[in-house]
Amino acid sequence: MFEVREKPQMVERALLVRFYFDPREADEAASLLDELGELVKTLNIGVVEKVLPRCREMHKKFLCGTGKAAEIVELAHAHECDVIVIDNGLAPSQQREWEKLADLCVIDREEVILDIFAKRAHTKEARLQVELARMQYALPRLARMWGHLDREGGSGGGMGGGAARGMGEKQIEIDRRLANVAIDRCKRELEHVRQQRKTQRKEREKHETPHAAIVGYTNAGKSSLLNALSGADVMAKDMLFATLDTTTRRIELPDGQPLLITDTVGFVRNLPHRLVEAFKATLEEAVIADFIIHVLDATAPEIERFYDTTLEVLSELGADDKPAITLLNKIDLVTDPEQLAALDRRYPGALHVSALNSSGLDELLTACSTLLADRVRCHTYRIPQQRADLVGLLHREAKILSTEYEADDIVVRAVVPPAIAGRLHDFIAG
Repeated sequence: MFEVREKPQMVERALLVRFYFDPREADEAASLLDELGELVKTLNIGVVEKVLPRCREMHKKFLCGTGKAAEIVELAHAHECDVIVIDNGLAPSQQREWEKLADLCVIDREEVILDIFAKRAHTKEARLQVELARMQYALPRLARMWGHLDREGGSGGGMGGGAARGMGEKQIEIDRRLANVAIDRCKRELEHVRQQRKTQRKEREKHETPHAAIVGYTNAGKSSLLNALSGADVMAKDMLFATLDTTTRRIELPDGQPLLITDTVGFVRNLPHRLVEAFKATLEEAVIADFIIHVLDATAPEIERFYDTTLEVLSELGADDKPAITLLNKIDLVTDPEQLAALDRRYPGALHVSALNSSGLDELLTACSTLLADRVRCHTYRIPQQRADLVGLLHREAKILSTEYEADDIVVRAVVPPAIAGRLHDFIAG
């Protein structure tokens, strides 16, 4: 009932539009329009044409002037389009005016992203986050979603008949009230899920297992990297927002220390603020992580903008002060030496990796070990055989390098995390 909108099942042809108002923004606007095309294709909707008009000033009714709006509508009809997608954010009133003029479905960038999220969310948390964002988006747009908004109910009861009862509650008011109730319910359920996540994190923190979050622009190769590092089978496809649910895997670093790595949802330019809020719990993995692995697509022409977008979102989440390892992924596809040198100048110290063919992963794991070097110690322990419980503890929580038996003692050399180091201190060999 409160979906953003039930669009036709067979929407096949889309006209994409982005307005820009400053000549200096032309390149950025063209790039955003191309990105919108990729987002729309992710919904399996064909793009018949892209239009990038420059307007002298922003108009209240259509963003552009009425003449330009009429031209765009005429073009959409000429191409027999099912939908007009406007990359700029549309106010509810502007959306209604566009649909009235075009007699077509008209949506904006936010609605496209919401539809993608709705199709891709699988876990309960992700579904709740998407549902919340969609209802918050739909609430101010209820007026365009119903054809019975003038229907009223009488106040009921009392003397004097209908004339004395006065105006009742309009259907739009009922719908808004029900929508607000649904939003409150969704927020409560989401808070419950967040508390469960917090409990799971506390369980992880008991063992002080270090944690890294993989972040980066959408389609940079984050899921492929997690798969390559851990042997996981997270969906990794060449499409925007292939990952919406976080996935955490445990790996072992070269020094024997365990590490939890989490794949997060990709960032995108002009991500609506409500979506950042709705996905706060998912992105909190970046906030609580010990450090961040920032993945960049080395082949992306706009790598700098993608890099800056990721940093902006991390700053909004309060995670911009985390230690970070920067990766230039898909480096095997960069064949121009000058381009490679430019990347190294722009991102000094960035590691060259290819998640697809697993090159550079050893260097990445070594870098992770270096960041966490102060969290582990290598010791030789002499443990009496009657304290087999401590040997079992070492096998469970530490990395065993060697085991020998001398008289009544078990001599174990191991890499030990701080969580259990205190319990074994008295057994360190002299």
